[in-house]
Amino acid sequence: MHDELRAALAGLLDGLPPKQAAQAVERLIANYRGRTPTDAPVLRDRADVAAYAAYRMPATFEAVRAALTAFAVRVPDWSPATHLDIGGGTGAATWATAALWQGHHSTVLDWAQPALDLGAELAAGVLPDTTWRRGAIGAGLTVPEGTDLVTVSYVLGELRPEDRRAVVAAAATATTVVLIEPGTPDGYLRIREARDQLIEAGLRIVAPCPHAGTCPIVVGEDWCHFSARVSRSSLHRQVKGGALPYEDEKFSYVAATALPAEPASARIVRKPQLRKGQVLLDLCTTEEGLRRTTVTKRHGTQYREARDAAWGDTWPGA
Repeated sequence: MHDELRAALAGLLDGLPPKQAAQAVERLIANYRGRTPTDAPVLRDRADVAAYAAYRMPATFEAVRAALTAFAVRVPDWSPATHLDIGGGTGAATWATAALWQGHHSTVLDWAQPALDLGAELAAGVLPDTTWRRGAIGAGLTVPEGTDLVTVSYVLGELRPEDRRAVVAAAATATTVVLIEPGTPDGYLRIREARDQLIEAGLRIVAPCPHAGTCPIVVGEDWCHFSARVSRSSLHRQVKGGALPYEDEKFSYVAATALPAEPASARIVRKPQLRKGQVLLDLCTTEEGLRRTTVTKRHGTQYREARDAAWGDTWPGA
């Protein structure tokens, strides 16, 4: 699915001078998150949307896929029949959903018609069972009864607080909700607030948290986030001036459900540190909150598992 998305994006900027595309991306990145009223989307026309999609869709896809995968591991026998992508723009989260599950119908809801039009164009022939619908994102939003999965990715930060709460409340009426925000202190705080709201609505927290208690992180001292590797396009390298063929997208997320699912007993919340003969793992755990564990060669199989473990993985040895 990633290769198909890359292929769909490949010709997006044909005819648009590279410098113009880079300038459009820089302007949009500077203004896109956090200051956009719901009735005036920043993505105004096809040129804006094409530049932003070429730059951001791969990273959004990888972050959402990572969050959905963490959830799917906890419910291996479940798949959604209906999916609503709130504020989905050009549909990166819908591509990520299709990478995990087949046979469902997706609806992408967004306020920017140019984004929806381009999303439908990119998905033509690949994601046929998808509806692209324009609508306001905020107060008054409703989720169709019986919706199995709602995704809200990189949207909450664009909304006023009252609209943010309305969107989360509407999303909480679905069977499963997965929310993704940038992996920044502010993005984490939005996820933390939404997590509390989902718990109050009666949903079970499945990932990344191993529990539904208060987050053990002290606000202002640290934040919970994870990382997804993204292959860099030529536009990425031009805008950021980097030479590496990849970059790491940092994101915060929460997955909650009404299904009879349980979270893992512990999750790795920082990149494992490999030392000679040992691995240091920073964990969030069910019983002890945040703690560090050291796995050494004496632990045998567990040591080999620790050497292969990645940031964001569950950890059975807690």
